[in-house]
Amino acid sequence: MSPAGSRDALRAAIGAGADAVYLGGKRFSARAYAANFGDQELAEAIAYAHSRGVRVFVTVNTLVTDPELPGAGEYLVRLHGMGADGVLVQDVGLAALAREVVPDLPLHASTQMTVHSAEGVLWAAEQGFTRVVLAREVPLSEVEEIVRQGEKAGIGIEVFIHGALCYAYSGQCLLSSFIGGRSGNRGMCAQPCRKPYRLVRCDQDGFGRPTACSPVPMEDRYLLSTRDLAVYPILDQVVRAGVAALKIEGRMRSPGYVATVTSVYRKALDRIRAGTWQPSDDDMRDLALAFNRGFTRGYLGALPSEQVMGRMRPDNRGVRIGTVTRSDPATGRVEIRIEGNLVPAAGDGIAFSRALGEGTTGLILRWDPERMGDRLLLRVPAGVTRGAEVYMTRRRDLEERALPGRGGTPPDRRGGVPVEVTARWEPDGRPVLSGRLLSPRGIPLTVHLAADFTMPAAGTRPVGEITLRDALTRTGDSRFRFSPLVLEYPGGLFARPSDLNRFRREFLVRLGEAYLGSPRASPGGAAAALTRLEERIQSLLGYSRRTGSPAAPPDLAVSVDSTEAAVAAAGAGARRISLEPRVRSPAGCLAADPDPGETGERILHHLEAAADATDGSGTMLAWRWPRITGRSFLDAAVPLLRQIAPCLAGVRVEGTGDAGAVCGAAPGLPLMGGEGLNVTNLSSILALSPPFSSLALSPELPLPDLGTLSAAVAGGRGPLLEYPVQGNQEVMVSRDCLPRSVGGIPEGERERLATGPFLGLQDERRRIFPLSVDAECRTIIRNAVETCLIDHLPSLLDTGIPLLSIDARDRTPRYAGRITEIYRQGIAAAAEGDAHTAGTLEALKEEIRKMARGGITTAHLLKGPDRWEGE
Repeated sequence: MSPAGSRDALRAAIGAGADAVYLGGKRFSARAYAANFGDQELAEAIAYAHSRGVRVFVTVNTLVTDPELPGAGEYLVRLHGMGADGVLVQDVGLAALAREVVPDLPLHASTQMTVHSAEGVLWAAEQGFTRVVLAREVPLSEVEEIVRQGEKAGIGIEVFIHGALCYAYSGQCLLSSFIGGRSGNRGMCAQPCRKPYRLVRCDQDGFGRPTACSPVPMEDRYLLSTRDLAVYPILDQVVRAGVAALKIEGRMRSPGYVATVTSVYRKALDRIRAGTWQPSDDDMRDLALAFNRGFTRGYLGALPSEQVMGRMRPDNRGVRIGTVTRSDPATGRVEIRIEGNLVPAAGDGIAFSRALGEGTTGLILRWDPERMGDRLLLRVPAGVTRGAEVYMTRRRDLEERALPGRGGTPPDRRGGVPVEVTARWEPDGRPVLSGRLLSPRGIPLTVHLAADFTMPAAGTRPVGEITLRDALTRTGDSRFRFSPLVLEYPGGLFARPSDLNRFRREFLVRLGEAYLGSPRASPGGAAAALTRLEERIQSLLGYSRRTGSPAAPPDLAVSVDSTEAAVAAAGAGARRISLEPRVRSPAGCLAADPDPGETGERILHHLEAAADATDGSGTMLAWRWPRITGRSFLDAAVPLLRQIAPCLAGVRVEGTGDAGAVCGAAPGLPLMGGEGLNVTNLSSILALSPPFSSLALSPELPLPDLGTLSAAVAGGRGPLLEYPVQGNQEVMVSRDCLPRSVGGIPEGERERLATGPFLGLQDERRRIFPLSVDAECRTIIRNAVETCLIDHLPSLLDTGIPLLSIDARDRTPRYAGRITEIYRQGIAAAAEGDAHTAGTLEALKEEIRKMARGGITTAHLLKGPDRWEGE
């Protein structure tokens, strides 16, 4: 499955041998800055691909809000009418709407859904998904088991095999959103992970704020920048895992890139099928010339983080071809010694390395450089010095070879599917084409198409049989070959050539749809779908219009990571506490990955101690699971559920797969949904209730959306809703264990930094982002500025949101206790609503400012992240 971010990239992918492409429209696509396709362009793209036997999957993989749901639903109906082979979806509520409105349109769970376990795949199957795009962090050994589980449930598995990698788990990254308002969940990520950062080690004060920070000496600068994925060397192993589709990333890439990468993997797959494949150095070189930040087999290939990260440079590295041996600053000319068989020519791109970690200087050659044996002479930009390494970053003739004819079906696949075609004419002169062919599985298929025009009796120049046969059999670069074409032509009729050509093209599209099994809604089916959409939207609006008694003041829900912090929060009056036991420190992750048995023992100890310490306080204690739960955590945690259940008021999870694991092991235990579920609309709330008794709303939702959602489910009509009001927002979770994997740290310094009380990442603006690790040594990064909504409590109380949450994880017990007290006072003052309320809240805000890490922000409460263009 190849990316198609533009019309030219679509043609390039098909011309290079893709079996399917994925692309996006102008809205609701996780690549908002790609060229993408308008509705008419989408219809044309789908028809073009289908006539060549290639499937088209459309990305509708962003989060949507309630005002956007009607437009998103109409978009799905239009896609079904165009014949899209399926849609990739992130939003749980949109998926629920799609099942009801367009039940025959296949649903694929986007990687933005963060499905990373067999439990998550089984949940997706229950929700009507036919395929899951797994998180890129899942190793091949787990993929194989997930595929087996998926087959039993009737759901296919798709994995990424090539292209850019995100530092964080897709769908769980809020860094771009919180530092610049450009949300990755809205397709607008600004890629802050490609910026330079420094690792800093700090002391901390009584509230957990960093003090006396010093940078950790190291060579690496781009601490969050990954290499590019290329599983080509182990492609045969991935194929043997039984996945349904192999996916190439790159909707922002050029047609040349798409063609080159697709071609390499197409040929490799064909050779694997024939039993003749061996990894080729030439293929790897071609992939590198297309684009690379350094290649890795990634977590799919079970590599450690050190071999996934590319922390020295975040840009295209190309292929090294030589070294600058002489440089003349006066003339700008350099001499290059070529060290291999790659010699640059006109149209190629080359780059020269600068000082360590300073990137490269590059240019496109306008003419062939002067050559003397293994030496080249050419004029270059200022700053290129003797000893600089030289890289080829673009190979013009490689792109030209990969783009034969600039698109169309590859020559070796054209006309590969024979079709027995009969052309006949209705009494009114309307031509009808009927074709018989076999599906890829050998199933007989029949396709009929009546033209939308008639052929009247000719006055002077009737269409001859030879002309007619030529017009109807001109299948060009499609997959289909008319063999034979039987003409039952009565003769003496007239037709415009353009009508005959259009008729033939439409017939090829219908052949492609039948061959691929593509769904397409009839006009009547589309009208019925729109009726179902209107009924569902009105039903949702009905929830929002319901009224009830005035809401009681909200409860505080405080998240902590230690028994001491839980006791402090409970003593300050917190009614609800979620404990994510801190069972790993950076120092504990230096040697090896954690043992599940040891992890389980530590978790049990923390939970039992917290339950005993808060017993009788009236506090409801929940076990908070990490944002991402790997196999080792689940193996440790699930057996504890029955044992610890009597001590708990519930379990808070961040993913649907974890919900399935909890419900399966402890069916009666209340389930609480965290921010990782990305709840942004009422449809999602209803889809997740049951099994969830409470749901945290996305921290990207602004104030106007909160009241509508709260009113819709108030009075026991749905789960309790929660919104974050205080804390350094968790903005990234990564499979990388940064304290262990970052390179270039002097001997002895790594142990010293890992045992420090505070670690952080400092950006170019000197903001410090707190850094910690979870139970499986994943890196957790929090926002540099602390969310603080204390002075907006009156507005929040007006929304009726029943739970306001404080994140006191990675903070001291002193902070947990005092911040709980402050918000209890603030809620009381806001509920009183007298002349003193504003002054009281302002004073509390100033106290929080003195306790906060990095200052305070209202986050997205007042505005929300960037909206779609035109909103």
